[in-house]
Amino acid sequence: MISLRKINKSYRTGAISLHVLKDIDLEIEEGEYVSIMGASGSGKSTLLNILGILDNYDTGDYYLNGSLIKNLSEKRAAQYRNDMIGFVFQSFNLINFKNALENVALPLYYKNVSRKRRNIIAMEHLDQMGLKEWAHHLPNELSGGQKQRVAIARAVISKPKIILADEPTGALDSKTSKEVMKVLSDLNSTGITTILVTHEQSVADTTRRIINLKDGRIETSTMNEVLIG
Repeated sequence: MISLRKINKSYRTGAISLHVLKDIDLEIEEGEYVSIMGASGSGKSTLLNILGILDNYDTGDYYLNGSLIKNLSEKRAAQYRNDMIGFVFQSFNLINFKNALENVALPLYYKNVSRKRRNIIAMEHLDQMGLKEWAHHLPNELSGGQKQRVAIARAVISKPKIILADEPTGALDSKTSKEVMKVLSDLNSTGITTILVTHEQSVADTTRRIINLKDGRIETSTMNEVLIG
């Protein structure tokens, strides 16, 4: 599903070049449930952005579902994102002036699905998240956990093959975090490859593989023995 070979990424600020990712080799199979951990500045969010085709890399090769992801036009990159990837962010990234139903339905607008049809599908997804009664509420009328479930519903409405989640529980209390992780785990059990960035060990422990980054390199990649056993 995902293959990274000798990926390097640097950012330049004036005369200073910061080497963020260094010779990253990574294989993620279809249906895997993976967490990426590391200290601030370790490169984990940069790695997730490259996986999500939100950022380019300098050298190496990135293969997604057998296709080389390199030097793509913005239009082609957007096509891959729309067809393959659903995103979940710490800050939810909901549109404040659209209600929950409209937020969830938005990806289908870009797929030219009729308004009636996309609203029906969006309501089905909200119902699955236990949010049917909140469909016509604006984001500022929802709790943090409800916002994140709306964001997850939006991420999966296009039936992506991969979910990328950047600190999905970072803005949530511990009880709500467990609820959100249960939702992500259930989605992964349907076959969706799920990759999340987190700084919380308890969150990483719910995944089946934990990748630790240190100074831009993969330090360890370990299977979660608790889940396997």
